[in-house]
Amino acid sequence: MLRLIAVGRLREGPEAELFARYNARLRPKLAVTEVPEARGAPLEVKRREGAALLAALPATAFVVALDPGGEAPDSEALARLLERWLAGGRPVCFVVGGAEGLDAPVIARADYVLSLGRLTWPHFLARAMLAEQVFRVRSIAAGHPYHRAGRP
Repeated sequence: MLRLIAVGRLREGPEAELFARYNARLRPKLAVTEVPEARGAPLEVKRREGAALLAALPATAFVVALDPGGEAPDSEALARLLERWLAGGRPVCFVVGGAEGLDAPVIARADYVLSLGRLTWPHFLARAMLAEQVFRVRSIAAGHPYHRAGRP
């Protein structure tokens, strides 16, 4: 089972449409759980959102936290990783923080910290990028020609 647990409610717009396009291609789809965005000082926001994310995680989850400080595998390597994680029999939960990022306890709970690159991405766009990569790596694992290895 694949889940996305994210801060904020994704409203109608281009990011939501792009996420929906790739999520619709996935079998099974990413199950989405949204936790509310917090208000206040940045550190308090991060703390509250982090607590909500941790509370939303199943106890047995294999947690993949999206953070710029994480590992940045290429798509083929991520395909191998995801297959290994799924073979473990635990639900794989991707965690996306809000505008302030993920709190340290969320990173500490993660079994793997994944970076989508060194650039800073809006957290709603990160959901769409993640859905596309999950579709891509599942296609790689299935031998589907969607992935064009060696092309920029």
